[in-house]
Amino acid sequence: MADNYTILRKGFRIMNRFFMVPAFRLGLGPILGSPYGGYIMVIKTQGHRTGKLRYTPVNYAIANDCVYCTAGFGKISHWFKNISSQPKVELLLPARSISTTAEVVEIAEEKRDAMRRVMINSGFAAFVFGGFNPYRISEEKLNELTKDYIVLRFRCPGLVAGPFDPGGWLWILPTAALIALILWFVL
Repeated sequence: MADNYTILRKGFRIMNRFFMVPAFRLGLGPILGSPYGGYIMVIKTQGHRTGKLRYTPVNYAIANDCVYCTAGFGKISHWFKNISSQPKVELLLPARSISTTAEVVEIAEEKRDAMRRVMINSGFAAFVFGGFNPYRISEEKLNELTKDYIVLRFRCPGLVAGPFDPGGWLWILPTAALIALILWFVL
């Protein structure tokens, strides 16, 4: 199990470093999110040892004037160590950036609700990597499966979800363009 866990972490590190982060830094965040592939934001932190800027893509949810995300690998995640050391961060959402402060969610009900929203917004990842259906899982089972997950809250007063955020409809245009492009090459 530990070997698969390590391979999964390394795979995410490579994909994030060479694809997701460069795409966001180039301004391509709006075309990357969908209900199927998941909605991604990038957290810009300061390294806890080096002080260098670090970028980490994560799935997210917006609710109650807050942005939520999870540290699926828990306290061993380098980016969580960075946030623990320096909670002031910048969130690169698909169409805007926000400076805010990270807080660990300690309230059980808020944690569970945020966890479900983030898992729903992760698209296929909850089914494949989490091994559960976030729409149908019971509250007890969700608590059990995600007990080691850390849920973070970023307070952003006045923030509302935009057309590229979860619940928005603008994901349809890039997805339709991608399908048309694939069909054009195949046919």
